[in-house]
Amino acid sequence: MKVAVFSTKAYDRKFLSAANSPIQHELVFFEPRLNRDTAILAAGFPAVCVFVHDQVDAPTLELLASRGSRLVVLRCAGFNNVDLQAAADLGITVVRVPAYSPYGVAEHAVGLILSLNRKIHHAYNRVREGNFSLNGLLGFNLYERTVGIVGTGKIGLILGQIMKGFGCHILAYDVYRNPEMEALGGKYVELPELFANSDIISLHCPLTPETHHLINTEAIQKIKPGVMLINTSRGALIDTQAVIEGLKSGKIGYLGVDVYEQESELFFEDLSGEIIQDDIFQRLTTFPNVLITGHQAFFTAEALYNIAETTFANITDIEQGRPCANEIRA
Repeated sequence: MKVAVFSTKAYDRKFLSAANSPIQHELVFFEPRLNRDTAILAAGFPAVCVFVHDQVDAPTLELLASRGSRLVVLRCAGFNNVDLQAAADLGITVVRVPAYSPYGVAEHAVGLILSLNRKIHHAYNRVREGNFSLNGLLGFNLYERTVGIVGTGKIGLILGQIMKGFGCHILAYDVYRNPEMEALGGKYVELPELFANSDIISLHCPLTPETHHLINTEAIQKIKPGVMLINTSRGALIDTQAVIEGLKSGKIGYLGVDVYEQESELFFEDLSGEIIQDDIFQRLTTFPNVLITGHQAFFTAEALYNIAETTFANITDIEQGRPCANEIRA
């Protein structure tokens, strides 16, 4: 199948080309993101392959359909950037990669927890400057602390397993209980109880209308003072302005995020020579107890290989008329 691949970096081309070698789909790589302006590039391509920040809204889908595209292939798990109803109305099939780096994302969340707790990022810079003072670097033992995990799918479960290894108590919340989390000793509770009793809260749920701004002013009022908040899932799970107020008041003691609500204008690009115009993001960077990474939790060699392999399996299923387990519908 002829596939237009948008939002490609060098690492995307490397792993996608390697995985495609035995299959021989016809890939054409485009560095720009897919949107209403760039959809013309996909003219004549039966399939388009997109990533998390590509704009796959109704107008873009209409442009794709009018030029012969019938398949949208997400090389990611999230699909909140796709208008699924519009795709269905236009006869466009949408497939995704539902799980590709659960260990990588969970391990990155642990990295944020450890770095924030023990101030490793500050200590690194101090030592490079010849400053070996321990003032301001005090942390706490993870042992016997309570970790609240919101979303107990594959990533949330793996985080629970890792934190259990540190000797932590696990509180869990999900609309569907995971028996493996319960077997691990995780206790399912409602969100207010999780907020009130967790020393660390880590978010691992999808972005839906129900979870949008899950962490807002009301939620922050319920959390344990000095809590550590971690988000490696979707940026819009937290109301950033409310979190800033929580940081200023001390209600939130630490914040570690790999995602940001308006990240599509920032992440995956080198903006080091530019003035960033997002005042809210810039305010976040001024706090000494905030650690931000640029949507890299998924970024492991294993993940990129899994993404590429599943992407082409999805394309081949659709091309050959087989049911695809990774198809998503409105």
